[in-house]
Amino acid sequence: MKAEAQLFAGVALFFLLTDVSYIWFAREPAGIAALTVSFFMSSVIAFFCLINHRRKGTRPEDRHSGEIRERSGHVAFFPPHSGHPVITAAGVTLCAVGVIYGFWLFLIGLGVFAVGLIGMVLAHVGRESG
Repeated sequence: MKAEAQLFAGVALFFLLTDVSYIWFAREPAGIAALTVSFFMSSVIAFFCLINHRRKGTRPEDRHSGEIRERSGHVAFFPPHSGHPVITAAGVTLCAVGVIYGFWLFLIGLGVFAVGLIGMVLAHVGRESG
């Protein structure tokens, strides 16, 4: 993950330099806030990748002599098709429309969103993952 850490550190440096020049020349608060947040977000990702590299060491794909079989084995559990993401998306849509048309529709959307989210989170609780 060292390459990823360096990549996002470069992105963070770009946003920092852009932010400083934007502050100097434009002095417009919305752009300054957007560039500052972008700098911090890319810095967090770079920090995360650097910490993972230090904790876990070099991955096989980071070495020139790395083999595909070194990463073989159990990858993860991938759940089958589910309707819960559609319910969650419908809830978010109702919440967004509720902001425009009324608080009552927002509350209905919040309930639909909660049902979909709880369904996604608890769909595979207690099932064997492998």
